[in-house]
Amino acid sequence: MTLEAIPGSSGYLNAFPERRISYFGNKFVLALTVTAGIAGLLFGYDTGVISGALLYIKDDFPEVKNSSFLQETIVSMALVGAIVGAGAAGWLSDTYGRKRSTLFADAIFVVGAIVMGVAPGPIILIVGRFLVGLGIGLASVCAPVYISEASPTEVRGGLISTNVLMITFGQFISYCVNLAFTQVPGTWRWMLGVSAVPAMLQFILMLLLPESPRWLYMKKDKSQAADVLSRIYDPFRLEDELDLLAAAAEEERKQKAVKIMDVFKIKEVRLAFLAGGGLLAFQQLAGINTVMYYSPTIVQMAGFSSNQLALLISLAIAAMNTVGTILGIYLIDRVGRRTLALTSLAGVFVSLILLSVSFILGSSSDSSSFYSWLAVIGLTLYIAFFAPGMGPVPWAINSEIYPQAYRGICGGMGATVCWITNFIVSESFLSIADGIGTGGAFLIIAGIVVAAFVFVCVLVPETNALTFEEVDQMFKDRAYGSRENSQNLLEPGTQFEING
Repeated sequence: MTLEAIPGSSGYLNAFPERRISYFGNKFVLALTVTAGIAGLLFGYDTGVISGALLYIKDDFPEVKNSSFLQETIVSMALVGAIVGAGAAGWLSDTYGRKRSTLFADAIFVVGAIVMGVAPGPIILIVGRFLVGLGIGLASVCAPVYISEASPTEVRGGLISTNVLMITFGQFISYCVNLAFTQVPGTWRWMLGVSAVPAMLQFILMLLLPESPRWLYMKKDKSQAADVLSRIYDPFRLEDELDLLAAAAEEERKQKAVKIMDVFKIKEVRLAFLAGGGLLAFQQLAGINTVMYYSPTIVQMAGFSSNQLALLISLAIAAMNTVGTILGIYLIDRVGRRTLALTSLAGVFVSLILLSVSFILGSSSDSSSFYSWLAVIGLTLYIAFFAPGMGPVPWAINSEIYPQAYRGICGGMGATVCWITNFIVSESFLSIADGIGTGGAFLIIAGIVVAAFVFVCVLVPETNALTFEEVDQMFKDRAYGSRENSQNLLEPGTQFEING
């Protein structure tokens, strides 16, 4: 099979349109995607629920109320766990498989949720937060890779973005739960403890699903991989996909054992990791999880003192996040990853300037109500621009730009970068806001967004509608110069040579 005949490429699908699969065209792939995406729901729920629970934790523990550092530690200790989990996830998923690694993550998350729910004081609560974070970190690597390796190329971006949709849906659910438990004794304990439910649900559903077909083929059982792929593709495309996997497996056998340092020594892998890891870092540095972790607190800073009103406004913001992500799923395979990211960053910059102005002028103005609502509008616009682009795009790109041999390890390293930057931002936001004001803190984030825009323009290529093999070749071309015999399959006039 020649490069021009790669199944799933745009040229291949133009030649054989009857083999194209739509987003809802295969119930098995959709069920697999939604089940694996529950990992995203766990992440989203934890992100959202701690923002509301923190309001009531401060009421129960005076030492937490009097210490911004302790508040930030309760929030960010989950991120410390996620950093550890993501760091181990690449090796774990490559060695034991995407499925078993996800099951392990679910088990850890359930234990952490129970510890949080019964915590007698801040220290045990922080331990529970670490365990929950460990599970989230593992799942944040395994789920997108699991989805991408089972997804047809033509809908891969949308299916991976379903994991991000589940993150935003989890955040929305968390605010609903926060509101539901505001009048219940032990408010924050219920908020944090019920997070064990979706983890147990995913554990049960994952037991019913197969391992990633690509991992099976490369690591374990080729016949079992063929059985899984036969549930995704018609017999004609199935044969071509198996031929492609055979070629990829042969290429992998020729390679030496993968080491972490190889990521930095091999130029094309280094360029891919710079693009993928950098994009995930800027996703967090752009402030999204600061907004989601602290949105009730930010709303109170803007002048809305009621806990319930702050949670209600945050619920509306979370709903906007979910709707925006659905829009992103629709656009990512149509507009393209790079264009969507750049448009998103431009809107986020404007929103952050609006937020900064509202806090700076609101603190020195008698029209506090006007600037309070202006801050809420700024938060809403921020989510409206961030959710369709910088929400799904970094995860989609990170699941598709690395060679097969490096996909697990680079995916884990990319997620680790994400969690480290998430930790830095979450641990420092309230302290920076206390030091220079909330408006100044948002102004700093706006400057980072400008840097992110330049980064995407210079270092992030378009991967829309490209197969894994085409993406590999693209980074080799960027590293060593274009090969004379390489041809962009998106260009018209491509000729085919189909084997079999």
